[in-house]
Amino acid sequence: MNMMYDNMNSVRNHRFCYQANQFWGECLPCTASDFRSIAQSALVNRKIDTRQMVEKAIGGGLSLDALTSDADFRKFCQKQEERTKVGALFAELPIEKKLLQWTNSLKMSLPCFIFAVREFEAVPKIDKVGNPILDANGKPVMFRRRIQKNILELSGLFMFDADHLPMNPREVYERTLKSQFPWEVCLAHKTSSGYGLRLVCEARPEIGNIADNQIELARELGLLGVKGTTGKPVTDNSCVDASRISYAPRMNDIYFINEEKLFNNLKTNY
Repeated sequence: MNMMYDNMNSVRNHRFCYQANQFWGECLPCTASDFRSIAQSALVNRKIDTRQMVEKAIGGGLSLDALTSDADFRKFCQKQEERTKVGALFAELPIEKKLLQWTNSLKMSLPCFIFAVREFEAVPKIDKVGNPILDANGKPVMFRRRIQKNILELSGLFMFDADHLPMNPREVYERTLKSQFPWEVCLAHKTSSGYGLRLVCEARPEIGNIADNQIELARELGLLGVKGTTGKPVTDNSCVDASRISYAPRMNDIYFINEEKLFNNLKTNY
């Protein structure tokens, strides 16, 4: 077992997992302190600020000079142009598309949460060619990977995602405040684009699985079948598996959080 994880797992009051980075991070228990630290971090705030700044400038026809001179953007472009298969194609893109690819990479490198899963099984870590990585004693390094088959315990939470909303995301969130709303909302926040809403709710087993809960929640919110600003449905059908990630929000983008329910109220019968 991974000793670092064992020590952290002894900490109570965690209900779901997080990864520092979805591509290489281990799935670790997320406490309220961890969540606040991530949502308040300068890194998360800078990446989301930059994404929204770029999209606002492009959408509003504003000058892109300050953005294209950004050191991080220049490094991104250099790295992309050095890629063997797609470097030449990237170099030919208009500057607007290069900027949008950069902001997408910023979003995808945000820390992320896996709300539906409390614990993943530790499995031997492997290198790029599939060989097990060994520690100093020659034993396999154990690692909690975010894959569906490694789920040990569900949290009883599910995530609902609505993107490219044709209305203010807060307006949709406020629909959950009506009397006797049939789901218990634990977290609600605006997404990093500024145009999406993410809800984390207590799942209702009598309705069915995660997908069933999402469909009925979309119906309750009046979003089922609604098309967004891109012409596609606002509800994200890719959120149906329990291992689905949710990118970290900024603290000031959170509309509502119930820390007691979100971090402590583990429902073992889900």
